[in-house]
Amino acid sequence: MNGRMPENAEAGNGRTRNRWGEGERLRGEILAAAGRLLAELGGEDGLTIRGVARAVGIAPASIYQHFSDRAELVRGLLDHEYARLADSMRAAEETLGVTDVVGRVRAQIHAYCAFALENPGHYRLMLANGASRPEPGARAEGPLLDVIDRLAAGFERCVAAGHELRVSPGRAAAIVFVGAHGRVALFHSVLNRTGAELVEPFVDELVSLVFA
Repeated sequence: MNGRMPENAEAGNGRTRNRWGEGERLRGEILAAAGRLLAELGGEDGLTIRGVARAVGIAPASIYQHFSDRAELVRGLLDHEYARLADSMRAAEETLGVTDVVGRVRAQIHAYCAFALENPGHYRLMLANGASRPEPGARAEGPLLDVIDRLAAGFERCVAAGHELRVSPGRAAAIVFVGAHGRVALFHSVLNRTGAELVEPFVDELVSLVFA
């Protein structure tokens, strides 16, 4: 005996531990539970390893097999949520034909706003940790910049299709992103979570304004 629990042993709250080879599934369950807790808490301050373990129905030690500490769990959650956002933006874009380049840009920003409105805790965490500079003077990097780059690529396709912009595609993406973020922030705070129906018309008008 090596003192380790059998793979099928019960581990916290009566949940059967994943068998060999199911580690990735457990990792996904941990991140999903962390996401649900983040939504309930409205922010990351109350997010703990013990709380996440309780939500999944496992012992805290099982989480440490996938995340060395709380900071790594939060980083994993960030990656997970940015992947969800990217998937939703991609899916929204693909509902339209490839020739509707302007509509596809609008669809992406609509999906971005919908995610931000529906997931306020996740959104605040993602905005606060979505970009950094690896060294002074270097271009900032991170998943938040990837979102803006995704919008910029959409505007580049618009230009290629003959839709003239008032500014560069990158600048257009930044303007629309910052405007959308500001409108969502108003919904979350100043407007006391009213006026969600005004967000899409606002961003549509903003997209229109960057075209010549």
